[in-house]
Amino acid sequence: MARMFEMFNLDWKSGGTMKIKGHISEDAESFAINLGCKSSDLALHFNPRFNESVIVCNSLCSDNWQQEQRDKHFNFYKGSTVKIIVEFLGDKFLVKLPDGHEVEFPNRHGYDKISYLNILGGFKVTSFKVE
Repeated sequence: MARMFEMFNLDWKSGGTMKIKGHISEDAESFAINLGCKSSDLALHFNPRFNESVIVCNSLCSDNWQQEQRDKHFNFYKGSTVKIIVEFLGDKFLVKLPDGHEVEFPNRHGYDKISYLNILGGFKVTSFKVE
């Protein structure tokens, strides 16, 4: 069953850290963490895909997907609880995975503030913190 966690008017500025803890469902095919200004303009689309054992990162500009970045370091497990840390470093995002591996993705839009977040798919958010 697909779930969605969504926040508007988030005031997350460059230099900040976001900690997301949650449970990956037993039947998860994928999940996505989306950060941007609105659902049609995403600075970061972070998308672990179980069927491909890959993490896909991308950005969305006016409802148009940009070039994918694929990371083969896949350490997510169905039925597990994980903590994902996202750092907003101005010119890029740094996503820290549960095993310490880091995925870097450029801030293609050049945003200095993120106001929109959604998390969807086979991931149930159990705690969320912005610093």
